[in-house]
Amino acid sequence: MKALPPALQAHLDEGTTTLAWCWRIVRADGVTLGFTDHDWTLTFDGTDFEPESGFAASEVRSGSDLSVDAQDAQGVLSSDRITETDILDGRWDNAAVEVWRVNWAATSQRVLLRRGAIGQIRRGRLEFVAEVRSLAHVLGQTVGRTFQATCDAALGDARCGVNLEAPAFKGTGAIIDLLRDRAFTASGLGGFTSGWFTFGTLDWTSGANAGRQAEVLSHDLVDGVAVLTLLEAPVRAIAGTVTFTIRAGCDKRITTCGTKFANVANFRGFPNIPGQDAVLRYATTDGGHEGAVL
Repeated sequence: MKALPPALQAHLDEGTTTLAWCWRIVRADGVTLGFTDHDWTLTFDGTDFEPESGFAASEVRSGSDLSVDAQDAQGVLSSDRITETDILDGRWDNAAVEVWRVNWAATSQRVLLRRGAIGQIRRGRLEFVAEVRSLAHVLGQTVGRTFQATCDAALGDARCGVNLEAPAFKGTGAIIDLLRDRAFTASGLGGFTSGWFTFGTLDWTSGANAGRQAEVLSHDLVDGVAVLTLLEAPVRAIAGTVTFTIRAGCDKRITTCGTKFANVANFRGFPNIPGQDAVLRYATTDGGHEGAVL
């Protein structure tokens, strides 16, 4: 149960109220934005809450258990502060949200009703709907390590230890020909074997997507020319001779860790622990199924 400030409680007791909703959103890139459903700008705590955004909210869906409370925030894509490009770029993903109830006639009379984060975003042609999840959504995330056959470290992080800036694992190239919206041939990568950059990352260094990163789904060689397919099409269409930096990928198997990176000492998986498939095996004499110690 929340305790209301005395001045706000006195205002509510009057019967006739002047209340508005305000949302403060702090994106991962540090940008702080304020929105309100009132018809003019409200200001408090150093944030201007603007009404021109076309921002509105649904009812709050909550329960008495530990399930994730949710509320939908709806906005118009044509807003100067909420753009389709920013949504596609992921700048709103997991942004911190504060929901305030404010007396618009005296903004010092306000109460913070809930905190949460931006969850799923559904986009339409003219508007978007963003799910505002309560802090309970953190309880559903995996914490700690997972016992699995594959490695649970991110390639190149402190636990992995592989230096992705080494010339053997890093390349630069330029687009030769666009095959599809997320597939293209590239120059500058002829010295790398097929599949070397599969599951790797690609950083655009020029063009409309400069400064953004993409995941590589596959890397093939056709007549000595590299063919790259991205996991998702870039936010902005690829046009012209665009350059990029690409880094090697890993499929998280111990065999790859040893042969490609010589890094078995830092492998973070458990390849010798029998999995669920062991229950379904039947005894054979071809090796590995005869019941001997692994």
